[in-house]
Amino acid sequence: MNSMTDNGINLDDVVAMLARTPASLTALVEGLSDTWVTATEGDNTWSPYDVMGHLIHGERTDWIPRARHILAGEARPFDSFDRTAQFTESHGESLVELLARFADLRRDNIFTLLEMNLTSEDLSRTGLHPELGEVTLGQLLATWVVHDLDHVGQIARTMAKVYADAVGPWSAYLSILQDRQRK
Repeated sequence: MNSMTDNGINLDDVVAMLARTPASLTALVEGLSDTWVTATEGDNTWSPYDVMGHLIHGERTDWIPRARHILAGEARPFDSFDRTAQFTESHGESLVELLARFADLRRDNIFTLLEMNLTSEDLSRTGLHPELGEVTLGQLLATWVVHDLDHVGQIARTMAKVYADAVGPWSAYLSILQDRQRK
């Protein structure tokens, strides 16, 4: 895999980014106290621990299964993705176990992705998302990368808020402590 495609993604970059997420998250959270890994941003928000379970569920049921679905030319919509499955699937497991499982699943999924020997034409192939409608394989792969980055940012933001009060007046200069607002 190499070079920019007509779809606006570079497959080498996709793999490079996806390969970095497990080590990045391990470096960020492994060995920290529960204060950091169970912190949330309030009601109905996720802790770093919760995010790890969510990422594992995605590795098992979302990215590669949907890529295979597209490549097989299936006309039916993708299976729905349970965005909160981690609350039952990962319950009671240690963060170390989740980090290791995520790293193993990601390594296997990258290997599978590379074995697909995707072409620019493959990236233009379409599948049917149950909510969004028609999507391309290229869009799916780009979303996988951005999904990782979104959750890395979410973990960092959640952890920063552990010290939101402790920074005192400097909070005015720290955008990571500001609540997100959607436009």
